[in-house]
Amino acid sequence: MNLTELSLEQLCQGYRKKDFSVTEVTRAYIKNIEEKDGEINAYITKTNDLALKRAKELDEGNFDLPLYGIPLSLKDNISLKDVRMTCGSKMLENYISPYDSSVSKKVKEAGAVILGKTNMDEFAMGATTRSSYFGYTKNPLNTKLVPGGSSGGSAASVASNTALVSVGTDTGGSTRQPASYCGIVGIKPTYGSISRYGISTMANTFDSPGTMGHSVEDATSLLKILVGRDKLDATSLGNESIEKIDLKNLDETYLKNKKIAIPKIYMEMDLKENVMSEFERAIKKFQDLGGKVEIIDLPYLKYVIETYHILVNGEIAPNMARFDGLRFGHRTKEYGSIEEMYRKSRGEGFGKEVKKRIMIGTHILSLDLAEDYYYKALKVRGLIKRDMDMALKDHDFILSPTSPMLPFELESNMSSVEVYQADMFTIPANMAGCPSLSIPMPIKDGLSVGIELTGKRFEDDVIINCAHIFERSFK
Repeated sequence: MNLTELSLEQLCQGYRKKDFSVTEVTRAYIKNIEEKDGEINAYITKTNDLALKRAKELDEGNFDLPLYGIPLSLKDNISLKDVRMTCGSKMLENYISPYDSSVSKKVKEAGAVILGKTNMDEFAMGATTRSSYFGYTKNPLNTKLVPGGSSGGSAASVASNTALVSVGTDTGGSTRQPASYCGIVGIKPTYGSISRYGISTMANTFDSPGTMGHSVEDATSLLKILVGRDKLDATSLGNESIEKIDLKNLDETYLKNKKIAIPKIYMEMDLKENVMSEFERAIKKFQDLGGKVEIIDLPYLKYVIETYHILVNGEIAPNMARFDGLRFGHRTKEYGSIEEMYRKSRGEGFGKEVKKRIMIGTHILSLDLAEDYYYKALKVRGLIKRDMDMALKDHDFILSPTSPMLPFELESNMSSVEVYQADMFTIPANMAGCPSLSIPMPIKDGLSVGIELTGKRFEDDVIINCAHIFERSFK
C-alpha cells in the first residue's frame, strides 16, 4: 500500500481501523519530498521536525478531528508561527513569522500535519512561479513545463504526492490556473468566505485563499475547515453554503436541468486546438448529465485583462510600501542616509516583476492620472460585475476552460502580455467576488485541460456539487 496515493477519506478510514499511524503516513510523505522535491522544487521551507512532532501527538489523540493526520502544505505567503515566511522574495528571505494566520490556526486545530511552505511567484505576482527568488518550480506532469502560478508550488506539491491537499491564494486565478496546469482540483470560494488575517496581501479587493486537492471531495473537505467569520479580518463573512455541502449523499441527478451559461466571447476566441476540443467534450458531458447549455453575450468581458491589471497594480503599489528594510525585511549593508537605505534595500530585495508592478501602480495612482486610469477602471469593474450578475441571475453557473492554453516550457520566452492573457477566464470571478473552481479533464498525452465553473456569490455549493457529479462521470 502506497500511503501517499490514498485519498483524504481513505486516510481517515485507515486511521480509524488502525491500518497505519499518522507517524507512518507523515514519514511516507517526508520520504516522497526528499526523493522528488530536489527536481520539482515545490517547497521553500520543509517542516519535517514539526510535522513528525505533530504526528506523534495525533497518534495519541482524537480520531474525530476533521483533518486528523492529513498531510498538508501551505503557500509561503501564509503565516505559520515560528516558521520562515518568504513570499518567494529575497526581501523576506530570513523572516520568521511570530504568529499563526487564521488559516494556519484552523488547520492545526482540525488535526492536519503541515509538511512545509510552498514556492510561489514573488509576492504572488506572476502566473508561472518563475519569478520566485528561490528558483523555478517544475510541473510534476512534465518537468520541462511551468506549473502555473502564483500558487505553483502548492499545486505541484499535490500533483507530485508530496502533500495530500494544499492552501493557496487566488487574486486573478492563482489557485485555479496552476491546478489546471498540474491536473488537479483548485477552488476559489466567494470573496470573504475565508479570513485573510496573517496572509501577505497582494491586492486587497481581489485576494482570496483557496484549496487544492486530487479530487473535488478532498479540496472541499479542506475548504469547509477554513471558512468562517473572523474578528481579526473585517472583510471575512463566512459562508453557510460551503458548510452545508454533503458530497457523500449528493443526488446523482443533481445536474439535471441546471442552467449553464457560456459567454459568446469565449467560443469566438482562438483557443489552442486541444483546449477547445476538451472544452467541447466537457460541454457535451454536462449536457449528457442533464445540464441546459446556453451561449450568452457578456460584452464587457473583453475589457477584463486591462481593467484587472490597472486595479491590481494600483493596489500593489501601496501594499508593497511596508517593505522598507526598517522594521523587517532585507536591509542593505551600506548606506549613507535613511533615504538611501530605503532605496537600496528595496532595489536589492525586490525582483524584476515586483519592481515593474510597483512602478506601474505608482504611475496609475499619480494625481494627474488616477482619474484617467484607476477610477475609470473601477467603473469598468462595476460593469463587468453587472454582466456577471445578470448572467448568473438566469443561470446556475458559467462554464469555460480554466486557461486558453496548456502549460508552456519553463524556458519559454513568452512576453508578459501573453502570460497575462492566460488569465482571461479566471479573472472575472475575482472581479465580481464569485466562487470559481477548476476541475481537470482526464489526462491526455500526459497533460490535462482544466474546466472552470463560476457561480453566484455565497452559493458555492452549487458549483462544487456540479463539479463532483462531473468528476464522477469519468470514473
